[in-house]
Amino acid sequence: MPRNLSTQSLAIGFLIALMVIITRGHHFASIDFLPSASYAAFFIAGYYLRSTLVFVALLALCAALDMAAITWGGVSNFCVTPAYGFLLPAYGSMWLAGRWTASNTTWQFSSLFKLTGAVLLGSVLAELFSSGGFYFFGGRYPDPTVVEFGARLIKYFPKQLEAIAFWVVVALIAHLAFGLTKRSVRENA
Repeated sequence: MPRNLSTQSLAIGFLIALMVIITRGHHFASIDFLPSASYAAFFIAGYYLRSTLVFVALLALCAALDMAAITWGGVSNFCVTPAYGFLLPAYGSMWLAGRWTASNTTWQFSSLFKLTGAVLLGSVLAELFSSGGFYFFGGRYPDPTVVEFGARLIKYFPKQLEAIAFWVVVALIAHLAFGLTKRSVRENA
C-alpha cells in the first residue's frame, strides 16, 4: 500500500527536480553560472527521500532533459553513446551514498566527517562509472589507455567535485536553516 507523502517530502522532491532542470547541461532552462546539480541531486534525494521510485524518477528526468536538449535544443549528441548506460551506476553511487549517510548520521559535529567521506566516495565512484564508461566504452576514443584516462580525471574531476560540493553545502545550509530531520521525512515518504 502506498504511503502518503508529506508536504516536506514533496517540497524536497520538487526542489531537487528544479535544481536538475535549471542546471542540467545546455538546454532551454540552463543557467550558466550555476554548476550542474545532477550528481548532488541524487545524493540529496538518497538522503532525504530514499525511495527507489524517486531514484527512477530522477533518472527519467535526466534522460528526458538530455533527449529534449538533443532533439529540440540543438545540443550535440556526442555524449550519447552505448556508454550512456553507465550513468545508472554513477547516479546510483551518489544515491546510495546519500542513503548511507542518512542511516549513519546523528548530526553531531563528527557527522561532517561522515558526510564529507560519503560525498567524496560517492563522487569518485560516480566519476569512475560515468567518465570511465564514456572513455573506455563510448567509442569516441580509438585507443583508450589508463594513463590517458588518469590525465582526464585529473583535469575534469576537480570541477565535477566542486559542483557536487556546492550543492551539498547548499542542502546542508537548508537542512540547518529549516531544521529538516531525516526521521520526519523518512516516516512520511
